[in-house]
Amino acid sequence: MSEDKITTEQTAQMHIQRLYVKDMSFEAPNSPEVFQVQNWQPQIEVELNTSSKPLSDNLYEAAVTITVTAKLEEKVAYLVEVAQAGIFAVVNFPADQVQYLMGAYCPAILFPYARQVIADAIMNGGFPALHLAPMNFEALYAQQLQQKESQGSSIIRES
Repeated sequence: MSEDKITTEQTAQMHIQRLYVKDMSFEAPNSPEVFQVQNWQPQIEVELNTSSKPLSDNLYEAAVTITVTAKLEEKVAYLVEVAQAGIFAVVNFPADQVQYLMGAYCPAILFPYARQVIADAIMNGGFPALHLAPMNFEALYAQQLQQKESQGSSIIRES
């Protein structure tokens, strides 16, 4: 391979610029009563959302928002919501690959951080530890892509 060809090829690159908690809230609206329950077996509901948006040329923000609600019968024991985000530099990728990176790859990077923030918030709230199971963001992305295509909209959201 010639030296000219090596220097003129444009290599696709992705770099993490910054990871951060964009938003976080914790509520225990029925404390201290919920701490007096003898048989702690709450119903746990988990809601997960991903989003992304371009910030400038080659810079994107991706975010994973997770809401966990624990209920004892009809009373909310706690509710925690975390939006874990990151800024990613994405250079020389085709548009469909950028969509994949923002819809599956970056959320998979962000999820363990969000999971840890949630676990810490719950334990700091005085409740037993909750560890969220790993997520398959590729499968979720494929499902989201299928839904978006049926609705005729773009995966990367601009605001």
